[in-house]
Amino acid sequence: MDGRQPLLHMSGSGAVHSIEVTTRDLEGLPDARGDSIRSMLAADHNLKVGKVRVSLGYLVKAEMNQDEVARSVYDLFADPVIEHGFSNGSLLDSPEVFPTPPEVSIQVGFKPGVTDNAGQAGLDGLTTLFPHLRDQAQVATTRTYMFWDLPEGIEPSRLASTLHNQMIERCAIAGADDCAAARWPSLGFPDIPPAVFAEPTIVNLEVSDEQLEDISETGLLALNLNEMHAIQAHYRDSEVRVARESLGLPPGAPTDAELECLAQTWSEHCSHKIFAARINHKDNVTGESSVIDSLFKTHIVSPTLDIQKEVDWLLSVFHDNSGVIAWNDEWSLCMKAETHNSPSALDPFGGAITGIVGVNRDILGTGLGARPIANTDVFCFGPPDYTGDLPPGLFHPSRVFRGVHAGVRAGGNESGIPTVNGAMVFDERYLGKPLVYCGTVGIMPRHLPDGRESHDKTPSPGDIIYMVGGKVGSDGIHGATFSSLELTEESPSSAVQIGDPITQKKMIDMILEARDTGIIQVITDNGAGGLSSSVGEMAELTDGAEIDLSVIPLKQAGLSPWEILVSESQERMTVGVRPKDCEAFETLAELHEVEATNIGEFTDSGAFVVRFADTPVAHIPISFLHDGCPQLQLESEWTPPQHEPFWPPSLAASGMGDVLCRLMARPNVASKEEWVRSYDHEVIAQSVIKPFCGVNHDAPGDAAVIAPLLGGTQGAVISNGITPRYSDIDAYSMAAASVDEALRNAVCVGVDLEMIAGLDNFCWPDSVESPK
Repeated sequence: MDGRQPLLHMSGSGAVHSIEVTTRDLEGLPDARGDSIRSMLAADHNLKVGKVRVSLGYLVKAEMNQDEVARSVYDLFADPVIEHGFSNGSLLDSPEVFPTPPEVSIQVGFKPGVTDNAGQAGLDGLTTLFPHLRDQAQVATTRTYMFWDLPEGIEPSRLASTLHNQMIERCAIAGADDCAAARWPSLGFPDIPPAVFAEPTIVNLEVSDEQLEDISETGLLALNLNEMHAIQAHYRDSEVRVARESLGLPPGAPTDAELECLAQTWSEHCSHKIFAARINHKDNVTGESSVIDSLFKTHIVSPTLDIQKEVDWLLSVFHDNSGVIAWNDEWSLCMKAETHNSPSALDPFGGAITGIVGVNRDILGTGLGARPIANTDVFCFGPPDYTGDLPPGLFHPSRVFRGVHAGVRAGGNESGIPTVNGAMVFDERYLGKPLVYCGTVGIMPRHLPDGRESHDKTPSPGDIIYMVGGKVGSDGIHGATFSSLELTEESPSSAVQIGDPITQKKMIDMILEARDTGIIQVITDNGAGGLSSSVGEMAELTDGAEIDLSVIPLKQAGLSPWEILVSESQERMTVGVRPKDCEAFETLAELHEVEATNIGEFTDSGAFVVRFADTPVAHIPISFLHDGCPQLQLESEWTPPQHEPFWPPSLAASGMGDVLCRLMARPNVASKEEWVRSYDHEVIAQSVIKPFCGVNHDAPGDAAVIAPLLGGTQGAVISNGITPRYSDIDAYSMAAASVDEALRNAVCVGVDLEMIAGLDNFCWPDSVESPK
């Protein structure tokens, strides 16, 4: 059916047309979305609902005539065989579609400024169908949930709380009275209000220690007092003051952009200060004291570099976005895994999809560009069947589980990158914050056609800096520093982003083609800290860089310079290109429909320089930016944990069957097949040993084996190990057992023992003592 009614309303400069789509009520055709919600309510919230239907809404803001609107319904938004489509009205008004009105109807949509991937896909289709709308149309999406046979006394607001995340989504509710009167929920178009532009401001650091700590806390800078003192001392330096005055910057105080840039660069998320700390350690068993000057350098870097002297296949370790090994004489492999814990706690789907597409970009930004070929994931959640109380602001672990799994699934499946290996762990100690490890394996040629080794970045002063991919918005501001803080009810929604794997796929294809033509001199991703991080890090290679923030393409007008600098809006890479190759690079970007903007150039000035048109914004010496953070000083002591002896319960042999069944039902033991099967491990056709093996392909595999080169016979093994509960007994044994598990899994699928590289990731509770 196709109903046509008057336009809904006007918004901004254009009319807003609504299109609604829902599954037809046909024999053998369930409303899969509605059934999924019904199952979720029963499993997670013990709510038994008789029937749930879901309709998808598309708000199209464009100057379209009625024929164009009607054509778009079934040519673009709805499948005429299995779906009803309706334009500029409500499907709920049609007795043909819904003979009986629902008892409650709830509509959910994204807040202004939040990435709407389905809306972007709809916009791409709309402008393909009607090219004249390309420069003026916008599309936003909604989901409407309709309920019948609800439990007595259930509040619509309780239902709504299970269906949306108020940090990033809006919600409209029609209760029983509204539904009886046909007053359906209706969200307007999420117009993004212009941001309030602010010139760079001066941050006065000549204040008391208490005020310095307040500046850090209120600004979400995650800087401790010693670090604030180091910044204070830098701006007191007479040479620094003279140089800044000559540049038109405040001589004795940082701008807001400079302070934000330093906070991002020095954050725990980016610089791993705890791993690099000087630790005064006492063993309470032996009474001995010792000093560890950086766990990272002492116990990870040093032994790895010793091993590197003995083998010829460790090509790049510890200084790029991922480690690189020689797979054979022609190809290299690289791998990176990182956590996305805090964002996944705030928005499980958005945090997880951002995590997986972000680590994909780390691979793309390794060396001169590697192609992502496989994803891995390891999740640690609270028990999905948890029935206890939760602190305010925390989602139930089952909701976190579903959202995180869906995010990683979407990020991999929609990018065309298979998810081939992983693990899931459940423990009540993950209720406060989940652990969400996302990993990616990449491949690159050992040498490019111009003879350069692909794992080496080769920038020079004068190379042009391009920002490639998505635009900059307020999403992701303070993501790096926020991830270094504790999770609270006041955690900012601006720290949350939602990745767009389809946009990123176009960018990946474009970058790899540019690499193979020899255009790229240096590349890295815009991850934590955005341009502040990507340009600031690569500037270390040439000893300087200068960028102009006024040319950056924005999602919303009016962002202030510091916001543009540190925003972590997704799907962006920073690339260095020789001036003579700029035209070819821009032509290639246009061919792939990828935005590429010349934002500045690399220099050898010794400073990271930022301006907004002619207004100076920041001037930070490279040496202070990367080496000025004072080493963290920590105290530690070791007292072995005391455990009560375990006495197994006395059970008759006849009762052991029940014990076995209950043991097998525990979340850590039970089958994960339902979740693993929804990942696409066959895309790009390289899987050899798959996630499930055996005669019936229903037994979990020990490790993945992939054949990255079509027709080749050389494989790559990907395995993992994680044993967190061992740390209750002995942390050293826990780490050793994890390595042992990963190695044994790899051995089971025939790995070459002479060529195994380990990638380790560590998470721990806050190890910095504080009043809290």
